[in-house]
Amino acid sequence: MKVESLLIKNFRLLKDLKLDLEKDLSLVLGKNNSGKTSILSALDKFINQSENKKISADDFNLSYKEEIKNLIESSNELSEEDFNKDIKGITLRLLASYSDEDDFENISKLMMDLDPDNNYLILGYDYSMHFNEYQLFRSDFKAFKIEEKRKLNESLEKEKGKPENERKLYREKGFDVFFKLYHDKYFHYKKKSIACDYKSRFILENQFIDLDNSSTKVNLKNIINFKYISARRNVTNKEADKTLSSQTSQIYERSEKNEEDSKSIEEFKETLSETDETLTNVYSTLFEKIVDKVGQFGGIKKGESVIKVISSLERRELLKGNTTVVYEHDASNALPEFYNGLGYMNLISMIFEIEILLQEFKRAKDEKPADINLLFIEEPEAHTHPQMQYVFITNIKSLLEEGIVKSGCRDKKLQYIISTHSSHIVSNCKDFNAIKYLKKESQNNVKSKNLKDLENEYIEAGEEQNFKFLKQYLTLNRSELFFADKAVFIEGDTERILLPAMMRKIDLEEVLLYNELELLSQNISIVEVGAHSFIFEKFIDFIGVKSIVITDIDSYYHISDVDEKGAKQYYKNGNEKLLSIKCPSSHEDASLTHNNSLAFFHNGNRDLNYYKALKLDWKILRKNRRKQWNSNKKGKLLLAFQTEEEGYHARSFEDAFFHVNYDFICEENDIIDNENGSTIKEFKFGSLTKKWLEKFKGDKSSFELAEFGVNSKPAFAIEILLYSQTDEGKEFINWQIPAYIKEALLWLRKE
Repeated sequence: MKVESLLIKNFRLLKDLKLDLEKDLSLVLGKNNSGKTSILSALDKFINQSENKKISADDFNLSYKEEIKNLIESSNELSEEDFNKDIKGITLRLLASYSDEDDFENISKLMMDLDPDNNYLILGYDYSMHFNEYQLFRSDFKAFKIEEKRKLNESLEKEKGKPENERKLYREKGFDVFFKLYHDKYFHYKKKSIACDYKSRFILENQFIDLDNSSTKVNLKNIINFKYISARRNVTNKEADKTLSSQTSQIYERSEKNEEDSKSIEEFKETLSETDETLTNVYSTLFEKIVDKVGQFGGIKKGESVIKVISSLERRELLKGNTTVVYEHDASNALPEFYNGLGYMNLISMIFEIEILLQEFKRAKDEKPADINLLFIEEPEAHTHPQMQYVFITNIKSLLEEGIVKSGCRDKKLQYIISTHSSHIVSNCKDFNAIKYLKKESQNNVKSKNLKDLENEYIEAGEEQNFKFLKQYLTLNRSELFFADKAVFIEGDTERILLPAMMRKIDLEEVLLYNELELLSQNISIVEVGAHSFIFEKFIDFIGVKSIVITDIDSYYHISDVDEKGAKQYYKNGNEKLLSIKCPSSHEDASLTHNNSLAFFHNGNRDLNYYKALKLDWKILRKNRRKQWNSNKKGKLLLAFQTEEEGYHARSFEDAFFHVNYDFICEENDIIDNENGSTIKEFKFGSLTKKWLEKFKGDKSSFELAEFGVNSKPAFAIEILLYSQTDEGKEFINWQIPAYIKEALLWLRKE
């Protein structure tokens, strides 16, 4: 059996979450506070119910708690029929499937029909309020409010006449306090097996078997066993710490229970028995004096206070106190565990913990393993550096693929969920389709998305090659995109090197608006995509983070003069060759854009005047129901390209930068001629060709300098930073950011 999906409603951030699970590894990704720990807690509190794991008032989804409040405080009481239209409470649903190879002993009583095609089982866990409790809740809360009002009036009467600053009035308590104190009086746990339309996998909530009914006699612990390794691990590398050593006793304890390694265990027991006899003889001499002294005190009758010290070694306690894990430094030296780095200790401890849990999944020697065995490993990257994270995710599958193997029982598969916000773990995960992406849709709701669904989008659009590229790119280069709050997609090296400096410059120079954070204080991922941002468009929509694409407008015009110098062939029209001429967007003949990304996001439009006329709100895009990008100021994607500045409209980043930074680019250094000692002037920017720099200095043709005078774009970007000046705490004061980039970054800075 395996869990195919789990559905959680009204638990913390999980207002209505559906998480699909793979047959072995499911890798759950998400930024901090995206619900990863909430999934673990919901599974633990429902499946492993105990006094220490009760659902609290704080576990209720905040918006759902408000619904309960309105339900209780409303002047109109619901009828029983209206109340029962949906479940009032927190719910967990596990949609499991089985095959003919599975053991039906435990699940036969839970099957809702005998249709051979229906191989689904829905395990339901509720913490819910029924109609009678709803009526009682309303009645009790009404009485509570009356009592609170009485206490307030009593304090008003008592404090009457006192100066206002000396009055100590009673603070009237409301719904939140009442709910926190008494919710468990009205909400109760319920377990059930629920019917399912197997074709649509739709859960039929009103058709179920009550598993709390004593006549059902089904122990769910035989059907599902859930265990986890928390991110809050007790591993340190302090000298007194012996975490690994103490785990050896736990491994022995679990092994002893199911006696999988019976021969070694028997040898251990026999050795301890022999040691007990030897130590008892030693103790008779060692403790002889104190035994005699005790005997002198006598008792009611002779010999009553005679004692004897014997050896009684407890196997588990012996291991716990006296087993030491060491690691080999070289062939002749073994060092204590705390000499290891914290990353290694954490990795080894996790392996030990997994071994302990695998033994627990096997259960005692006279028990069969459960039908479903589910393991949750929370944030294995804690305390580990990237290399350890790589080692973990590379080897975890081989460590767990055997599943639960126990002699005399059918082998059981082990499903395991790993939650992480480590880009290193993601990039080294061999199964891209195992990724489940958690996206916070609102303050109180999280959605789960499958990477395989994204793949299907590309396949349906006939873009399988694009998805293959995206998959390789994300795993090899930019898997941190999954964890970013915002993203910037850029074309090349120049923007990649300069963008952090531009962000810093904006943070220093532009006043923060209400509820804004500085750009460099935000979790923004910068991704170099060349001229291929359109390949990422489905992924941008999939992750749903606020993003900008910084690209060039790439203006040009057509000519038919094949002999024009500098022209290149664009396409043929009959016998006449039409050629494209690069030019600034301000050029009188400029009419089209070469930029494929602009054309893609604007439905194939290549009309230059269309883009030149676009204001900021029209550059913001959002996908419609037909999966097409349209201008929408509520969208989360902004296309940034060159705009007109000081009467000039540039074609590329370099063109725009040169235009607004003429003085900075034309700065010269005084160089002493070693031959005659005279001083000569040299341009600072060695990455720019002197010939074109001199021309630019004379005619300010930034377009020509950008097209012909840049020898190395990365070197040029580095020189900008190298020659930047700082004054009175402000950095980069001697150059300006092109307006289109500044406009985009200011939009991105907003929440």
